[in-house]
Amino acid sequence: MYRSEPSLTFFSAVVKNVASASLEVKKLVYIYLVHHAEAEPDLALLSINAIQKSLTDSNPQVRVMALRTMSGIRVPVISQIVSLAIKRGCGDMSPHVRKAAALAIPKCYRLDPNTLPQLTGYLSTLLGDSQYFVVGPAVAAFLDLCPDELDLIHKPYRSLVKKLADMDEWGQLATLRLLTFYARKCFPRRTQKVKPSAPVAFYDDEKNEQESQDTGEEYEVQVTDPDLELLLRACKPLLQSRNSAVIVSVVRCYLYLASPDYIAEAVGPLVALMRTPQDMQHIALFNIVAVAMRIPKPFAKYTAHFLVHANDPPHIWRLKLEVLTILFPHCGKHWKGVIISELEHFSKGTDPELVRESVRAIGRCAQGDTSTADMCLRILLGQISSLDGNLVSESLTVIRHLIQQDPTSHKSTVLQLVKNLGTTTHPDARATIIWLIGEFAGVEPENNIAPDVLRILIKGFADETEIVKQQIVLLGAKVYLHHLLQNPPKEKPEAPAPTETAEKPTKEYPNEWADNADEGQENADQSTKENEGELEQPEAKEEETEDRITLLWRYILLLARYDTSYDLRDRARLYKNLLETPSSVQLANLLLLAPKPVPHAPSPSETRKDLLIGSATLVVGPEAGYLGLPGYSNLPDWVVPGQEPNPSLRIDETKPDISSTTTTSTAGDRLDRALLNGYAESQSQQRLDRCRSRWKEDTGPVASGRRGRGGH
Repeated sequence: MYRSEPSLTFFSAVVKNVASASLEVKKLVYIYLVHHAEAEPDLALLSINAIQKSLTDSNPQVRVMALRTMSGIRVPVISQIVSLAIKRGCGDMSPHVRKAAALAIPKCYRLDPNTLPQLTGYLSTLLGDSQYFVVGPAVAAFLDLCPDELDLIHKPYRSLVKKLADMDEWGQLATLRLLTFYARKCFPRRTQKVKPSAPVAFYDDEKNEQESQDTGEEYEVQVTDPDLELLLRACKPLLQSRNSAVIVSVVRCYLYLASPDYIAEAVGPLVALMRTPQDMQHIALFNIVAVAMRIPKPFAKYTAHFLVHANDPPHIWRLKLEVLTILFPHCGKHWKGVIISELEHFSKGTDPELVRESVRAIGRCAQGDTSTADMCLRILLGQISSLDGNLVSESLTVIRHLIQQDPTSHKSTVLQLVKNLGTTTHPDARATIIWLIGEFAGVEPENNIAPDVLRILIKGFADETEIVKQQIVLLGAKVYLHHLLQNPPKEKPEAPAPTETAEKPTKEYPNEWADNADEGQENADQSTKENEGELEQPEAKEEETEDRITLLWRYILLLARYDTSYDLRDRARLYKNLLETPSSVQLANLLLLAPKPVPHAPSPSETRKDLLIGSATLVVGPEAGYLGLPGYSNLPDWVVPGQEPNPSLRIDETKPDISSTTTTSTAGDRLDRALLNGYAESQSQQRLDRCRSRWKEDTGPVASGRRGRGGH
C-alpha cells in the first residue's frame, strides 16, 4: 500500500485479522481499513463489531486505536455508532482516550451534520477536562464545529487560560485564537479619567500649597478587565516558544487586546524570527510590517536586523525595504543616515527591480520625515546624469512628487532639471521634466522659461516618442493658455444681419451703413483695379502682427495633425477647440491649470493593513479576494459596555492545593516533597513497629516471670 501498488483486492482477507490478539497486527489492519474503507463500505461494516469490542478493552492504547479507526471510516451509515463511541470516550478514565474522542468529534460531524447537538454536549464536557492535552484538541474541535457558541467557554475560561502554557503548539494556537475572539465579545473596552500625580512634598507648607493648587488636567487611561489581564499574563511565557506561529499568535493577542506596553515586550521575540529559514522569515516579515504600520516605535531599536543582505531573494528584500521606510521617521540621526546610505548604494546596483524599489524607498523616507527631504532630493538629483535610464526615470518620478509637496521652494530644482533635458534620453524621464515645466509655466510670468523650452523641443518633435509628444502638446497648450489669460483677445464687432442691410434708411432709425454707401462704392471700384497680389497684402500684414507664442501653438497643432498616433491627434484637436473660442478659455483653465493633488506614495502593504495578523490571507494579500481565503474571519468589534455577559459565569473549578505555599513550585519540587514525605512516613512506621514489638515483649508471660524475680 505504501509503495502505491494495488492492494484493494486483499480487503476481505485483511479485515478478517481485525480481531487479532497481536497489537502490531491490529495496528496494521486499522491503517489498511481506514485507507480503503471508503472504496468498500459494505465490507468495512463487517469489522464494526470487532472495533466496538476493542472500545471496552483493558488496554487504553487499544481503545484509542479503535476510537480513531471508527471515526476515520468515512461511511455515513455508522454516524450514530461513532457518536456513541465518542460519548463513551468522553467518560473514559484514560486521558488519551478522551483526547482521541475530542479529535473524533469533527470527523463525526462531517459524516452527519445532524449529530451537532449531541457533539456540542460532548464538547462542553471535554472543554472542562482537567488534562491540558485533552483541552487542546477540544478547543480545535470547538472552532471547527461551533465557533460562535461562546456560552460554552464562560465556565472553563479560567481553566483554559491556566492550562495554556502546558499545551502543545497546536493546542496553544487554537486556544489563543479562541480566547482572542472571546475577549473581543465578552470584555468591553473601558477608560478611566486620572489626574496626574503631584510630586511628594517634604515640608508641611509645601503640602498645603499642593492641596490648594490643581495638579493638572485629567487624562483617560485604559482599564483592563481582571479576566483579560489574566489572559495577557498567561501569554507572556509563550513568547519563548520554539514555534514561530505561537509567537505570532501572542503578538496578535497583544496587538488587538492589550495596551502598547505589551507589544513592546513582544517585539523582540517577533524580530528574532528573522534568524529563521527564508520561508518562515518571509511570513514573519509580513506580520512585522503589519504590526509596524500600527505601532512602529518599538521596532526602532531593531533597525539593524532589517538591512538588506547580498543573498536576500527579491521577496525578502522588498519587505525589508518597506520595514526600513516605516521605521525611518522613528530612528535616530545615525540610523537615518545609515538607511539613506544603504538605499543610495542599492539604487546604483545592477538589478533593475532593486534599483527601482530603492529609489521609491528614498522617496517614502523623504515623505515620512520632512527634515531629510533636502538630503534625499540632493541624492536623487545627482542620479539624473546616470547612464541607467531606469534609475533616471524613477528618480525623476520621485523628484516630481517631492516638488509637488512644496512647489514654491523648488524653483531652482526645476531649472536644474531643464539643464539635464538635453542629455536625458529615457522617454519617461523626458516626459516627467516636460510636465514639470508646464506646471511651473505660470508661477513667475516675468521669468517664464516655458516658451523657450517649447521652441527648442519643437525642432525635434518628429523624433520623440509618443509619450514625450503628448507632453510637448500639453506644454504648448499650457503656454498658450497663460498667454491668453495675460493678453485676452479683443472681441471683433458682430456683422449686421442680412435683413438690416437690406432695409432702407428711415427718418426715425437712420441707417449708418447707408450713410457710407458712396464711400464703400468707391472702395469697391478701387479694389477691382488692383491685381491679385495687392489683395493679399493686408492679410500678410495681419499675420505679421501675430505674436510668436500664437505661431508656436499653430505650428504644434500642425505637427500633431499629421502624426501617426490617433491619441495624439485627438488630444491636439481637444486642446484646439478649448483654446480657439474666448468663451471656453475659463473651461480650459479649469482643465489644464487646476491645482494638482499632492501625491503621496503609500507603503506597498497599505492594502494589507486591516487584515488579521497571523492569517494566511495577510501573506496572500489582495489576491485572496475581497473576503479572503476560505475560513478567514476578521476580529469582531469590542462589545458595547453594558451588553457583556455576566462575569460570574466564569468560575474557577480548579481546587486550591492546601499543601502548596504562596510561591509556585515546579513538578520536580513537588516530586521531591512527595519522596521526602514517603520516606518520613516509612521511618515513623518502622519506629512504631519496633515500639509494638518491645511492648509485646514487656507484656508477655516471659516478661511477667522476670518482673517477679526482680527483672525490669
